[in-house]
Amino acid sequence: MPEVWQALLTVSTELRAAATQRGLSVQESELIKVRASQLNGCAFCLDLHGREARRIGVRQQQLDMLPAWRETTLFDQRERAVLAVAEAATVLPLSEGSAADLSAARSVLGEEAFVAAEWVAVAINAFNRLSILSGHPVRPRDIEGRLLR
Repeated sequence: MPEVWQALLTVSTELRAAATQRGLSVQESELIKVRASQLNGCAFCLDLHGREARRIGVRQQQLDMLPAWRETTLFDQRERAVLAVAEAATVLPLSEGSAADLSAARSVLGEEAFVAAEWVAVAINAFNRLSILSGHPVRPRDIEGRLLR
């Protein structure tokens, strides 16, 4: 259904602009996308958003430590808030702990950035599911991210 795929890409583009306007940084959005993709096991989206996160300045060490973000001091308060949103939106149903995490994240981010983070998480979960079900391949790349032949 290429027309629906195109509509989803358009939503993604609109969401990027709307999230930024509401105070969610592009780095925070990429952290959400990478963490949700890790939880969902979406190799294609991990490859894509890991490269994008590095390109826009997310530190490699942070990307390496995402599965253990709660155990480190590498993430600031806002980054921790968006990661909590990513996890709550991805691992459903909500537990008491994830509901508490969402409440804390709303306090840290403010209402507009919080809602933007929720939307980013919802969108990447949709893309993860489509990529996994469609079997989108991960193509080998060199250290600079260029496709290998």
